[in-house]
Amino acid sequence: MKAVIQRVHHAKVEVNQQTVGQIERGVLVYLGLAHGDTLAVGQKMVDKILNYRLFANAQDKLDYSLQDVGGGLLIVSQFTLLADTRSGRRPDFGGAMTPSDARDLFAHIVRYAHSQYANVATGEFGADMQVISCNDGPINFIFELVAERV
Repeated sequence: MKAVIQRVHHAKVEVNQQTVGQIERGVLVYLGLAHGDTLAVGQKMVDKILNYRLFANAQDKLDYSLQDVGGGLLIVSQFTLLADTRSGRRPDFGGAMTPSDARDLFAHIVRYAHSQYANVATGEFGADMQVISCNDGPINFIFELVAERV
């Protein structure tokens, strides 16, 4: 499982020119699901994101988590994070979970996020989404968790 997290001033996801998910200050997460990923891996990823210190204190030190500041969490499914780009001119998506399995796991991960934190929004799995965001900092991190290590 791979995630790109961005600290944002605001972010939203549109599908067919309709807003399907939106947050103000918080974290935008692009989440890619790989073969072998499990709900346990997803839960660990959500917990890490909710508790990761990426908001500054008065001394400008990254000292506060999303939960500490009460910001929004916007989770967007992003299978392209699993692309193998090491050779050729076209990405290889063989490492990504199948869409049907990923849809179910993504839904379970989102439900878990809602059970742990109130301010959660999502995109629409499998849709052609337009993600509009204002990155704050910019602050971006890449998290990668593997089932065997969880």
